[in-house]
Formats: sequence, structure tokens, C-alpha cells
Amino acid sequence: MKTKLTFLLLLFAQLTLFAQKGSVRGFVYDKENGEPIMFCNVIIEGKSIGASTDVNGFFNITNVPVGNHTLFVTYIGYDTLRQEITLKDKQILNRKLEISPSSVQIETVTVSADRQEMKTEVKVSVTKITPKDIKLIPAIGGEPDLAQYLQVLPGVVFTGDQGGQLYIRGGSPIQNKVLLDGMIVYNPFHSIGLFSVFDTDLIRNADIYTGGFGAQYGGRISSIMDITTKDGNKNRLAGKVSTNSFGSKLMLEGPFFKKGGNASFILSAKTSYLDKSSKLLYTYIDTAGLPYSYTDLYGKISVNSSNGSKWSMFGYNFRDKVSYKDVSNLGWNSGGIGSNFILVPSGTSTIIEGTFAYSSYLIRLEEAILNPRQSGVNGFNLGLNFTSFNNENELQYGLEVLGYQTDFDFTNATGLKTEQKENSTELSGFLRYKIKTQKLIIDPGVRIYKYNSLVATFEPRIGAKFLATDNLRLKLAAGRYSQNLVSTNSDQDVVNLFYGFLSAPDNLPDEFKGEEVVNGLQLANHLILGFEYDISSKIDFNLEGYIKDFTQLTNINKEKITLSDPDFIIEEGLAKGVDVVLKYNDPKFYFWLVYSLGHITRTGEDIEYNPHFDRRHNINLVSTYKFGAENNWSFDARWNIGSGFPFTQTQGFYPSLDFSDGINTNYTSESGELGIIYAGLNQGRLPWYHRLDIALKKQQKLSKYSTFEWNVGVTNVYNRENIFYFNRIEYKRVNQLPFMPSVGLSLTF
Repeated sequence: MKTKLTFLLLLFAQLTLFAQKGSVRGFVYDKENGEPIMFCNVIIEGKSIGASTDVNGFFNITNVPVGNHTLFVTYIGYDTLRQEITLKDKQILNRKLEISPSSVQIETVTVSADRQEMKTEVKVSVTKITPKDIKLIPAIGGEPDLAQYLQVLPGVVFTGDQGGQLYIRGGSPIQNKVLLDGMIVYNPFHSIGLFSVFDTDLIRNADIYTGGFGAQYGGRISSIMDITTKDGNKNRLAGKVSTNSFGSKLMLEGPFFKKGGNASFILSAKTSYLDKSSKLLYTYIDTAGLPYSYTDLYGKISVNSSNGSKWSMFGYNFRDKVSYKDVSNLGWNSGGIGSNFILVPSGTSTIIEGTFAYSSYLIRLEEAILNPRQSGVNGFNLGLNFTSFNNENELQYGLEVLGYQTDFDFTNATGLKTEQKENSTELSGFLRYKIKTQKLIIDPGVRIYKYNSLVATFEPRIGAKFLATDNLRLKLAAGRYSQNLVSTNSDQDVVNLFYGFLSAPDNLPDEFKGEEVVNGLQLANHLILGFEYDISSKIDFNLEGYIKDFTQLTNINKEKITLSDPDFIIEEGLAKGVDVVLKYNDPKFYFWLVYSLGHITRTGEDIEYNPHFDRRHNINLVSTYKFGAENNWSFDARWNIGSGFPFTQTQGFYPSLDFSDGINTNYTSESGELGIIYAGLNQGRLPWYHRLDIALKKQQKLSKYSTFEWNVGVTNVYNRENIFYFNRIEYKRVNQLPFMPSVGLSLTF
């Protein structure tokens, strides 16, 4: 009996010890500059327990047995870190970990951080971008830019170098939401479509969702661009100055008060003088020069606590100007100020994130023969998110409040005026729960929206991934989406630099295709299926098929003739396609093949057409080759080919009389204005587009922290004449940018 009792006591002690568990969480930072390290692995050595850091460098490991352990931190390009810890029962242990850049060049990389994330996140229709990725694309003008990288992504169509916009898997620009540190940016691209408003050296990470995004995002029906900026060097004053044939830039960052402190700043200023330099360098384009100029300013202050909690305040001002002599003048101004925080409470597995920001955007177009038009939007966005961890599962929920005002003033070609000045509010809440098992990751969620007096929307979302083998993963995403904002452009416009915003209008048709129009919201449903396959340690293959069903769209009524006609029309849309990506990643050679097959339609009350951005085939080939004794030389190339865009053909011309004298007008002798007889809307196709860009760079190390780089590049190497638009009246073709060499210099310190 005594032996049995002793055995039971020992068994109970072992079970009690086994049940005693705790959690380890914290942040991983770069020891040299204090910036968070994203997507690195933190592992309990000797155990199959670990986690990857997020965009803020945060990790959370649960169900860790009590006792003494060794934290093992590893990331490509950094020295491995080991730190001893002692964990008590039910303890939540916080750790601030710093790792140093490795002085040893790793020639072979078997597991990348990106591939590791593919096995722990659903990651459907999302591309994570860092400054290193952006620098793989030939830099037009010598300065890498997010706008040029986005054009290579699967499912993205870019409509032109001058005034071009990005159309993502059948969605128009108004349907893409852009967040900068949680603040809404209403126009992220300059009028010359080669450049965005963002400084590449400011960016820590950019998540580009081309569809099927989760419940944590809302307010748009096509895509999300979520951009996070760096906090600034916490140990020393650092920066970069650069100049090239297109523009110049200055970036500064450093600590407040003292080295290694908890407060830091980062500032950036960049400007373009292309309107002046092009008169000297590119006179073969236009003797008057390229009429584009811009100035971008951004600043940020960050304060960190010892446990990883952080508060930041930031602001920006972006300005753009286009001046076509004796034709039109366009300018827009975008500004904002905001604050965000990450709170890591002690004694709980929940972290809290919040954002409060105010931003504004105003655009004005003055034309020689038409009345000026103007559009503005300004307002605030407030968000509060909570994330709790349980083993490898993750619960996230939150609230978001938006309040904004839109102001629109437009007179069409027939002299009829459209005005709107309206205040709008949006209230939404979301809930999502990510469940991870050995073979399955599932991420269901729901978002609920309330738009002003409009009906509330219930938007279920789901993402899932099945890890079929170590190399093969099947994935799915689906969801319902809505938005209130409407563009001042029409999907029927071909070239329109005037990019403004409207709230969902009231002046809509009562019915569409025999059914009542209940609100002015734009609505869409997404379905995405695909798979990822690791062909080898260096080659990844990804395929996704998608359908975006735009069940309700609002467009400007271009056919408005009388005051009683509605200002807007209701349409439906359908976008479907397949995107294929093949990547080869080696320390010396990088190759990326992207092929997109798409088909987009819009359906009105009595018409079906392909919008002007419906490109059937789009192929991008990107490569980077590093060479030299220290791999300090780099040759980059990008070749893009795409099938022609739809356009409306001209069938003939006729004398258009205004009958200003009424019945006394002599229509047999008066010549009148030139009228155009059009064919069916967008029934023709422009020629195929293709262009090759190349760049050669060399870096020279001057000291531990200083690097000098020079680069030369050529846009449109073989001078392909890609059509921009066709002037029907003058019967004159206007092409996109021709052969354009550039040179640039930069100093990082």
C-alpha cells in the first residue's frame, strides 16, 4: 500500500510539473540602430516551441514549461543570440532582445524569413515589401521607389507613365485604401506615375493586399496598402543625401537627448526638378520640358519603454503640380498629422494598438476651355485594436471611427454643374480568430459597418491554408466588402489627371435592372484559390485564381444632359483572372517572373463594356545580378509586356451646329464645330505595350557607417513607342516616355 501511495504521489508531482507553464514575449531589435527586426525566429532551444516576430519586432511564445531555458534568436544577416531565462508557473516573462548584424557573409541560405512566414500565416494575395525588395527594381532616375515596385506585383495594371494609376485585380484607384502608419493617405502617387509620395528609406514594411484581405481592414472593396515607417536610429545621427537627373532627397534620423535612449526621430524631404532638368536633358521629348514637379515632407518622433510599449507622432505634406502651357494647370496638396501606440500590459497575453490621425487632400484643375474643377476631402480616423495569444492561436478585435468631409465642384462639357459638400461618418468593428494546427491555418472573421444613415453592412471574411507537405501549401480567401467613397473619375475615362473624392451620393437612379437601389455604397465579393510550392531551396512557385464580383458600383454620369438627369449611375462589375509568380533567390542572382491573365467587365443599365484598364495579358521579368570582389556591383533589369488596353474607335466626323439662331439658323451654309461619331464604347484595342529598363550600381564603403553609391540607368532602352492617347481632332498620336537615360549619386552616413 505504501509503495502504491508513493507511486501516486510521484505521478501527481510529475503531472503537476507538466501542467506548470508560462509565456515568454518581447521585442527583437537591431543592436546598431534600435529598429525592430521583422520576421525573425525566436525559439526555446531544445524544444519544438517558438514564434516569429511581427512588423513591430514583437514575439509571443506560450505554453513554455517552467524552469530554465535558453532563448535562441536567429535571422539571416545577423549573429545568432542566446539568452538564458528562468520561467515560473503562469508567469508572462518580458524580454528585450538585441541582435547584431553579422560580419560573415552567408553564401547559401536554405530557409528565408518569407518562406517561414508562408508556413505560419494564411498569406493569400498579399505581398510583403521591404526597402531591400524595392531596390531590386531598376530605379528610374536613380532613386528606388515604391511606385515602380508595385507595377511588378501580380494582378497590378499600370496605365501610363504620365498620369497613370494602379488598377489592382479589376479595382479602380478609388477602391484601393492606403495607410501610412495607420493614417489614411488619399493619393499616394504623383502625376508622373514613376514616383510615389513615400521615401523608400523611410519604409520598414509595406503589406500589399490585392484581394481577400481579412476583417482587420475595411472601407475599400478592392485592395489595401498598409505601410509602416521606421522609428529612427536610437544610437547615433544617421541619414542619406542623394541627387539625380529627376530630383533630390535628404533623410535624417537619430536619438533624442542621448545615445541608446528611448526616444528617436526621423525626417525626410524630397523634391523633383524634372520640369527644369528635362529642358536640358530630354529636349527630344518636348522642348518645353516635362511639366511635372513635386515636394514631399515627412517627420516622425517615437518613444519606447523598456518592455516594448511605444508611442509615435508623425506628420506629412505632399504637393504635386502639373503645368501644360496654354492648356491646363493641375495641382494637389495632401497633408496629415497623427499618433499611434503599442501598449504591452504586464500580466496579460493581450497587446493593445491604437491610432488617431487627421489627413486632408485638395486637388484643383484649371483648363483653357472649361470651367475649373475642384475636389477636397478631409477628416480623422480613430482605431483601437486588441490582440490576445493562446498557444499558436490568435484573437484580434477592434473598433474604428472615421469622420470626413467631401467638397466637389465640377462643370461638364454641356455646362451642367455638379456640386457636393457633405459630412460623413463611419463606425465599424471587427473580430477575427486565427487557429493554427499542424496542417491547417484558418483565419475567419467578420466586420460590421455603419455608414451615416445608410444601412449597416455585415461582412464575413475567411482565409485558410492547408500544409499538404513540407513544400506544398493550398490556400483560400473569401469575403464581402463595402465602401462609401466614390471617385470623381469614371471607369470610362481613359486619361484623367483630376483624381478627386465624393461621399456616396443621394442623386442615384431609383432602380437598376428592375431592382431597387437601397443605398449608394459600392459593394464587392472576393473569392481566391491558389497554392504555393517550394521547387527547391531557392525557387518558389505561386499560383492564384481570383474572382471579384462588384455587385454595386457608382460612376459619374457622363451622359447627363438635363438638370433632371442623375449625376451618377449604377453599374456592376466582374474581374476574374489568374496570377503566376516564379522566384529564384540567390545571394548573387535574383530572378522574378510574374504573369497575369485577367478579364474585366462593367455592366450598366443597357450597356456592357471593358473598362480602359482591362489588360488581358501582363508579363514582368525582373532580375538582379551582383558581382565584384565584395558584391558591390549590381546590374538590374526589368522587362514588361502587356496586351493593348480597350479604347473607343472613331467612325467619322460631322459638322455640329448649335442652332444659336433657332429656326433661322441656315444649316446648309454654316460649317459648325467638328463633331465626332463614336463606335461602341471600348470596342477597339490599342497596340501591345512593352518596355525594358536597366540600371547599373556600385557601392563604395567609406567607413563603418558611410557608403557612397553611384548609378546609371536607362528607361525604355530600345525606345519603344508606346501609345499614351490619340488626339482625334488633330489626328495626332501622343506616346509615353521614350528613351530616357539618368544618373544618380547618394551618400549614406
